[in-house]
Amino acid sequence: MNSLFMGCSALTEINLSNFDTSNVENMGSLFQGNSGITRLDLSKFNTKKVRDMSYMFSGCSKLTYLNLDNFETDKV
Repeated sequence: MNSLFMGCSALTEINLSNFDTSNVENMGSLFQGNSGITRLDLSKFNTKKVRDMSYMFSGCSKLTYLNLDNFETDKV
C-alpha cells in the first residue's frame, strides 16, 4: 500500500472500512500530500504485520479527525 493515495490532493473523503489490510507490511506515504482530506477513520485497519508507516499522513494539512483505534505498531 506504499504511496497508494499519495498526492491525491483533490480527494476530500474516502471510505476504507472494507479494506483488507491483514497482509500489508508497508503503509509508508499512504496518504502523503492529501491536502484536501479532513477525516479519516482507519479503526478497522489491521496493522499487525505493518513494518513501515513513515510519512503516512505527511502533508495532510486539513486533517482534523483521525481515528487510529486498534492500530498495532509493535513491528513499525
